[in-house]
Amino acid sequence: MSVNTRTRTTLAGRHPELTASPLKPFGARKARNREALAGILFVLPTLVIFGLFKFLPIFGAGAMSLTEYSLNGDFEFLGADNYTRLAADPNFWQSLKVTFLYVAIFVPFIIAVSLAGAVLLDKLVRFTGTFRALLFIPYLSSFVMAGIIWTWIFSTDGPLNAALDGLGMGPVPFTSGPQLLVLLSLAVVSVWKGFGYSMLIFLAGLKAQPAEVHEAARIDGAGAWKSFWYVTLPLLKPVVFFVLVIETIVGFQVFDTIYVMTGGGPARASHSLIYFLFDEGFKFFDFGYASAIGVVLFIIVLILSLIQQRFFEGKDSK
Repeated sequence: MSVNTRTRTTLAGRHPELTASPLKPFGARKARNREALAGILFVLPTLVIFGLFKFLPIFGAGAMSLTEYSLNGDFEFLGADNYTRLAADPNFWQSLKVTFLYVAIFVPFIIAVSLAGAVLLDKLVRFTGTFRALLFIPYLSSFVMAGIIWTWIFSTDGPLNAALDGLGMGPVPFTSGPQLLVLLSLAVVSVWKGFGYSMLIFLAGLKAQPAEVHEAARIDGAGAWKSFWYVTLPLLKPVVFFVLVIETIVGFQVFDTIYVMTGGGPARASHSLIYFLFDEGFKFFDFGYASAIGVVLFIIVLILSLIQQRFFEGKDSK
């Protein structure tokens, strides 16, 4: 008996799994197909629910935007008439301007506050869980409740104006003054309400960073600011991109705070696109026109998300 034959015989006696004949190509392909089918069946209920409540309404809104739809279910096909009407509507352009101004204020504001909160929590040694819970509590409240509370805080006889009056600054019309002041006040409320979510995402990104890199920066003599700017922030780039996209979408969808605090005023100074959609759809029951507004908003957010993605990918490739 040769050495190779004797070796195979010994292996077959002690470890039969090592000498078993491999699956035939057809059998292996059949096994892979069964595994793929099992995976699809497991996720199918979620895919069906996601499709019904996410994609189907998008296609439905797109179809409805081409019609004049009434409450009793009757509709008349209009083609692109709703979009032509939208392009000539000064209220649409005013609402678009308001929305972009609000997003330009809100998004950098909430990213800065969320990142600052995450950095402070990351530096804490004791009571981290307690402070994390306290900072996250506003996120669990409703926008309606937050709007009511902050309407009282911003009112002319509220605590904030009382404090400013004590400093000799007089009452400030936070929700009834110039447009930028009104939008800034609304952004403050939205940031207070929502920064906890992004803060936890940033905190997770900070915790995932390798300690060796920061230790090397300290050895090289980098101070706290240089270490943050040249080490921490570049490593957080994927997290920043994710938060930027999410908060941009949130900014374009602002409605509850405006509805409770300003009602779109004063003089349409806070009349956002979503508020414009609400008026056309649920005040005037012009569902086709409201759907056209929703489709345009969807396209704007999609384009901005793609631009943000290309920007971050371009920065990574350099």
